Amino acid sequence: MHRSQLMLSRRILLSTALVGAASLAPIAAPAAAGPASDTRQHEYAAAAAEYGVPESVLLGVSYLESRWDTNAGSPSTAAGYGPMHLTDAEHVRSLPLPGHYGPAEDPRGDQARPMTVTTGPDAAATAEDAPPAASLQTVTAAAALTGVGADALRTDPASNIRGGAALLAAYQKDLAGPTGSGSDPAAWYGAVARYSGADASDAAAAFANEVYATLRTGADRTTDDGQHVRLAASAVEPVRSWLERLRLRAPKPRPDGLECPTTVACVDVPAPYEQYGPTVGDYGNHDLSERPGRQKIDYIVIHDTEGSWATTLDLVQDPTYVSWNYTIRSSDGLIAQHVKTKDVAWHAGNWYVNAKGVGIEHEGFAAQGTWYTEAMYRSSARLVAYLAHSLGIPLDRQHIVGHDNVPGITPAAVKGMHWDPGPYWDWSHYFDLMHAPFRGIGTPVGGAVTIDPDFATNQPAFTGCDGAGVPCPARGSSAVILHSAPSEDAPLLADEGLHPDGSPVTMDVADHGSRVSAGQTYALAGRQGDWTAIWYLGQKGWFHNPAAAPVAKWGIGLVATPKAGRDNIPVYGRAYPEQSAYPEGVPYQTITPLQYTLPAGQRYVVGGLPRGEYYRAVTFDGSAPGDFTVIRGDNRYVQLQFGHRIMFVNLDDVDLLPSPLGAPR
Repeated sequence: MHRSQLMLSRRILLSTALVGAASLAPIAAPAAAGPASDTRQHEYAAAAAEYGVPESVLLGVSYLESRWDTNAGSPSTAAGYGPMHLTDAEHVRSLPLPGHYGPAEDPRGDQARPMTVTTGPDAAATAEDAPPAASLQTVTAAAALTGVGADALRTDPASNIRGGAALLAAYQKDLAGPTGSGSDPAAWYGAVARYSGADASDAAAAFANEVYATLRTGADRTTDDGQHVRLAASAVEPVRSWLERLRLRAPKPRPDGLECPTTVACVDVPAPYEQYGPTVGDYGNHDLSERPGRQKIDYIVIHDTEGSWATTLDLVQDPTYVSWNYTIRSSDGLIAQHVKTKDVAWHAGNWYVNAKGVGIEHEGFAAQGTWYTEAMYRSSARLVAYLAHSLGIPLDRQHIVGHDNVPGITPAAVKGMHWDPGPYWDWSHYFDLMHAPFRGIGTPVGGAVTIDPDFATNQPAFTGCDGAGVPCPARGSSAVILHSAPSEDAPLLADEGLHPDGSPVTMDVADHGSRVSAGQTYALAGRQGDWTAIWYLGQKGWFHNPAAAPVAKWGIGLVATPKAGRDNIPVYGRAYPEQSAYPEGVPYQTITPLQYTLPAGQRYVVGGLPRGEYYRAVTFDGSAPGDFTVIRGDNRYVQLQFGHRIMFVNLDDVDLLPSPLGAPR
């Protein structure tokens, strides 16, 4: 491509990004759509009156815990149930839960220095067996206060709301604060902070501040079980001095260099950089660097922990294990930083993405019936917005990616790549919290579509959450299923990377070979009635997209298509430099094509035009040739939304076009 063409392509990319990021004002709470019951609203009012809690406070606390959802009666990662997130760790403790990393993926993802993942320190098991803290067993206290059994408090929404109201009233009484449903909501700040379960004053205050921010903005939505609930906006300023009466542990002073926004509770739990064996290659659990001065950071990778907060923090402090930059606690959104953003953590299974990314783990399980709390979503959104601003990372789904969007580095690695945070992570709500909502242009002539289903009502029939082939509970999801023809009866698309034996893609919750997710943008490939087609993994994938209830927004962008005369072009899982770029003594890292190809006539949305780069780091002290340097090539790549995962093609192999050119009508 000539320099003038490359500059034009960059201008198109910049213009597209500006269109998508325009008007980043706070997002108003959406009005309820369609007929919905208001029974839940009356249940909040009745519970508030019964226990003498201002209704707005009860609604605000519940919103921050669950957004008023029931989550099909399943527990959160913090063992919380129902709209009020009443916790019952004793009941949850017996559930079988998976380990953090499976055996197939090498989290470092670097062929120059492969690693074998350990199972982590023995301390992880003892942390899981410790007796639950009072904050993880509020069902017991609620049962004593209400006379309602634990089972009803977990499963019956009305009982759950009564239990939450009773707890708030008890907390307020302990503080000797004003009570009654007509009392001033501003004076309930201490009780709200205690409801978080946090043991430190900054974490409790961060939770309470989010509740009162919700009271000021209001909220209006239809829940996951079809209940319309509304919280009217009110100009309330909390009396924060009530927090002092809780006598919570004072937070430690923030150390210099802690990279967190001041509006969240954040602690320093460093991952060790240690040499644990006889050679300079026996070290962990991350690599030193000087980013972004040495190498620009382009990605923030969203993970879930597949383990508890205690277990996860044990694991990241093991020098023989792997690492990530941050962990976020489910119950109250507390953030722990482990690896400075200047250094490279081992988490994504792809060294190119690790070297240019930041990894954030969220206490949670992708499939085990657990859900992510609103407190964690909000804390994470604040952290990601802060990092994106400070590091110059675009707030879009080509750069804020899930672990499930990271490609394998070689064909053999594709099948073993992890799939967290999974289809139950609410990407649309997450980006709304970052004031970067998914936008459209209102017409299909733009030639692109951004996936954006209604999370609560979009409930694909997944299996495998609680055993192979077992139907998962009906739950809201960010995922939309693709078919090989415009019919629900048509087979799913093929994915030779996930199914190298030729077996069909399935509806197993971990099998995303024929699945798109909220915020991902694809090139339009066709339309037929209520069905829309996109280009996906070298195929045409169809999804049901009726005008009356669309699951995608029409968009516009830059697309890549093979140059004339090419039947197909190779696709890569990393953007590495050409062999001639490597200095003497540094082994060449092969640019290995994946098993996928991009056929002639197909188009894929562009997410960037990176130059070939490889960060060399294979020893503890940088003693190997070329260590702690970035090797840059003359070759350029195009990052594409090629399937569920991002992938790369060589810039010389494609033409770049605005998506409306040649788009199907």
